[in-house]
Amino acid sequence: MKGFTLLILLFGTFVSAQNLQMQQDSVDVQLDEIVIIAAKKKKIETEMKMAVSVDEFLASSDNISFIKRGAYAWEPLLNNMSTERSIITIDGMHVFGACTDKMDPVTSYIESNNLAEIDIQSGQAGGLNGATVAGSIDLKRKSTSFGLSRKWNAAYQTGFEFNNNQFFNLGNASYSGERLVAEGSISYRKAENYSDGNNDEVNHSQYDKFNSSLGLAYKTSDLSSLRVDAIFDKATDVGFPALPMDLSLSRALITSIAYKQFFEKGVIKVWDTKLYFNAVEHYMDDTTRPENLVHMDMPGWSTTYGLVSKINLKKEKFASEIQLNAYDNLSIAEMRMYPQDRSERTMFAFSWPWVTTQYAGLSTSNSYDISEKSQFNFGGALGVNYNYSKYIEFNRIFHPGASQEKTRFLPSLHAGYNLNISQFNFSVGGGYGHRAPSVSEGYGYYIYNSFDRYDYIGNPDLKNEVSYEINATAGYKTKKGSILAKANYFYIQDYIIGRILSAGSPMNYQSVGVKGYTSLDNATLFNFSLNGNYTVLKGLHWKGTLTYARGLDDNKNNLPFIRPLSYQTSLHYSHQTFGFSTSLNGDYKQINYSPEYGEDQTPSYNNWNASANYTFYIEDYKTVFQVGAENILNEYYSTYADWGNIPRMGRNIFTSLKINF
Repeated sequence: MKGFTLLILLFGTFVSAQNLQMQQDSVDVQLDEIVIIAAKKKKIETEMKMAVSVDEFLASSDNISFIKRGAYAWEPLLNNMSTERSIITIDGMHVFGACTDKMDPVTSYIESNNLAEIDIQSGQAGGLNGATVAGSIDLKRKSTSFGLSRKWNAAYQTGFEFNNNQFFNLGNASYSGERLVAEGSISYRKAENYSDGNNDEVNHSQYDKFNSSLGLAYKTSDLSSLRVDAIFDKATDVGFPALPMDLSLSRALITSIAYKQFFEKGVIKVWDTKLYFNAVEHYMDDTTRPENLVHMDMPGWSTTYGLVSKINLKKEKFASEIQLNAYDNLSIAEMRMYPQDRSERTMFAFSWPWVTTQYAGLSTSNSYDISEKSQFNFGGALGVNYNYSKYIEFNRIFHPGASQEKTRFLPSLHAGYNLNISQFNFSVGGGYGHRAPSVSEGYGYYIYNSFDRYDYIGNPDLKNEVSYEINATAGYKTKKGSILAKANYFYIQDYIIGRILSAGSPMNYQSVGVKGYTSLDNATLFNFSLNGNYTVLKGLHWKGTLTYARGLDDNKNNLPFIRPLSYQTSLHYSHQTFGFSTSLNGDYKQINYSPEYGEDQTPSYNNWNASANYTFYIEDYKTVFQVGAENILNEYYSTYADWGNIPRMGRNIFTSLKINF
């Protein structure tokens, strides 16, 4: 991959040339801006619940939904598209799960108490970190500024949830010196099986999760700093009621070292370069399922080395970010079958046959202020994606002559126009981009899908998916409230999905057949959301969201996992030290479901929640106590995105106590 090396060297030469112009003077203005940015970061919590998981926080967004196979590690769907079509990163770093069943999305390897904010970009606007169709989700870790007036800060949060006897502890601390910054976090959650709305226990829904992080930064000069970060995550005894097996162990180590340089003069304002490494291991097995006639272990490993280097430019009305992104990933997954006596192994295969993925891309995102009321945004990327399968013979059973190595070029473009007129704001934009097939889509071998009960086979020679996108927003804002409508439409050429293969017989005794990943001529997807908020009285605020989506394949049949018409509405009241929230959310009946892909019709549901919190001080330490209830009416329901129609949790009373030191 000589092209990767050349691209990196060219970028490094360019940045080094600019670095010669740096001056080592004081930069009070620059440092003030950093403090302001840090202050604007949102808390990873909702008005309803302080101790939310990352999944629960993302679920409050209008363009993210989830596929749920249990109470843990939900698969995020951005713009109603699966994770293959989106880019999910941690501080711009690519982390790839090690589970063929997608039971370890990137969001499962980080906790809410070590996050500062989550940046969600829709469509090709999310292409800075790599090739995408749906967009990007970047999980940004907390980063303490240098030289804060208060050197030490810490917080501790604990609580209990009664439905599944979940007990959690979350803690974090930071030190801010003139030259040195140190911060760390630790969290532990343990939950037993939950009960549904009929008060029946949902077996295999327990989990045990530990997460910790550490960050150290050193100010190498008035205008530069060096930072080292590490995240360790471990989950054990995680049940998945929608699957025929559970997780015995999952571990992840995510590390990085970054150098940041500010420039007092010139067009270039910041240069930030990061080298990273992460390793993930994931062991699925059915040890806890004695009813299975044949037992199976499915361990997986994923190792990634990467580089992210970006510069920010600003001159008068023009601002730009240019980013180089490169990584090397090795994905391995095995399938081991046993009879009841596990000492006698009857079958072994690679479900991911040692697949190497190398990617390098140069991307840019730009904005130009046409006037005080209008702005033009544009950008694009060019990426090179290279795959190599060590054991290609597995794929050649179904695809004779399949390529052992494959190089793909992945271009993308996007543009948009924003206009503000008095209290109104409008935007319109479009995008074009390619994505390469995922490891499973290209090289998967007998990956069992318990939703439609088919074994899936990858095809290394699938075409790139090509997306054409248009989007628009219209909003109106007053002193007391606002309303915003958003819509996007995707036309996706060579849409990758599974279709029944005439050849081959299923390997799993629970399978009804074999499907191969193939490319449809096209598919279309439309998303719409309407968001509103209003200050009813002083201290009393209302907000609501209405969403609708529709997805069709090239024969005008419904695509799977498209959310039906849904809503969220809430009231929040606060007065001095007291706060109260209540919300109602639900989906309407799913009428546009897809039997071809294993879906059935799911009924409508309504979910009512409420919570109250009280703020007080223990000596000088601010303390918040919260108590609340989810699914107050104990409604029994499952949604379109609940794998195998597993029921959701019934009534759940929760408590939480948070102390800020």
